[in-house]
Amino acid sequence: MSREEITTEAIKHALKSLRKRHLLEEGAHAPAIIALSRPLVSQGSEWKEKAESLEVELQQCYKAQARLSEQLVVEVADSRVSKALVQEKEALISDLQNELSLARDERSRLTACLEEKSKALELLMNEHQSLKEQLEATTLRASNAEAENKMLIDRWMLQKMKDAERLNDANSVYGDILDQLKVSSIEQLARQQVDGVVRQSEEGAECYIESPIPTTCRQRIPAHNGGCASILFEYNSSKLMSGGQDQTIKIWDTNTGSQSQTLHGCLGTVLDLCITHDNRSVIAASSANNLYVWDVSSGRVRHTLTGHVDKVCAVDVSKVSTRSVVSAAYDRTIKVWDLHKGYCVNTLLFQSNCNTLCFSMDGETICSGHVDGNLRLWDIKTGKLLSEVAAHSLAITSLSLSRNGNMILTSGRDNLHNLFDIRTLEICATLRSNGYRVASNWSRSCISADDGYVASGSVDGSVHIWSVANAKIVSTLKEHTAPVLSCSWSGLGKPLATSDKNGNICIWNDRSPF
Repeated sequence: MSREEITTEAIKHALKSLRKRHLLEEGAHAPAIIALSRPLVSQGSEWKEKAESLEVELQQCYKAQARLSEQLVVEVADSRVSKALVQEKEALISDLQNELSLARDERSRLTACLEEKSKALELLMNEHQSLKEQLEATTLRASNAEAENKMLIDRWMLQKMKDAERLNDANSVYGDILDQLKVSSIEQLARQQVDGVVRQSEEGAECYIESPIPTTCRQRIPAHNGGCASILFEYNSSKLMSGGQDQTIKIWDTNTGSQSQTLHGCLGTVLDLCITHDNRSVIAASSANNLYVWDVSSGRVRHTLTGHVDKVCAVDVSKVSTRSVVSAAYDRTIKVWDLHKGYCVNTLLFQSNCNTLCFSMDGETICSGHVDGNLRLWDIKTGKLLSEVAAHSLAITSLSLSRNGNMILTSGRDNLHNLFDIRTLEICATLRSNGYRVASNWSRSCISADDGYVASGSVDGSVHIWSVANAKIVSTLKEHTAPVLSCSWSGLGKPLATSDKNGNICIWNDRSPF
């Protein structure tokens, strides 16, 4: 029999026993109850007390029976819980047996894997030993090669010393030849120029080019995103270079208005441009405190000239040498650079920031225009200040050298343009116009190729043309819708190019078809 059946039988037996006891108690008390029911006068009170006592005893029996019934119910519930617990333990034992079986299988697999790894480790150790032997042999060969290399370097250095001695001798001879050529070229230049007038009849004189007064906008080019602060024609070419706020240099064909090349690599806004007289290298001054030098043919940056600690706002290259470059920055310095070596060879210090500068025709003097309105001339070799003149009451924004090199044009924030004789620093002419206002601290003016006209842009977008001969306005060009920042006149006499703060370039020409 199961445990539950046994429990059920025990409960039934207990109930039968309780019934029998109840019946016996009723039979035992029946005479007393009958006797009590009789009206006996003499025994009335005694029997009444006995009946009450028996009634109390009967109630206690009933209570005992109830307690036993409750205990029986609790025992039944406990037996059911115990049965459920036993079943749960049996299920847990079954799960543990399954896990044990899986663990044994995993152990067998890991044992096989360990044996396989042990074999692989043994193979790797053998390979390591072989590689170690190869390394020792290679190290020995490397030591021998290093000793041989050292011997070859010693022989090479000895040969280089001999080559250097021969090169020094050749440079000495070359220097003597250059000195002789320089003396002869100076004599020839002296014969060609007298008081700034080029004698065309003499041999080697420059071709005289007449610059017509521009009247018509032939091309309008959206050149740069943002302002275009600097434009410049190549030497004896109609190709125009422009630098803008989009950190690019672009080269344009002014005859068609098409873009022929873009130079990348500048990390700041282009504030000024110059080009070597052989048109091979372009130098840009940028707001990133650096100068960038490109090779035009390849379009690659050849040098990044570092040394300024503030934005570089002006740059120029010597007109007689492709290696001498000067730059000015808002750190109150002018630096002289050797373009072939790519480093600074001299630094000039001053109190007032320089906005613009240029080389003299002979490349021996630096002309600089400053925020204090003064024009200063410096000796490039010694770095000494040669002369100084108060050119404007406010900051100088632009310097432009005439083609013959005897006059220099200064433009200022006082809205005036002064022409100085660079030899005496005396004012030859002052150009002014009603309604003309300089657009910025770096607004660039220019002189025509025949030194007959001056062009400058105004804040209202107009371009003013003055005659140098009578210092009067001969033309006012209106095409720009933003302040004009830069003007450049082609060395061929025409066209004139202007750029504005919106990044647009206008190409101006006269009405002639040629």
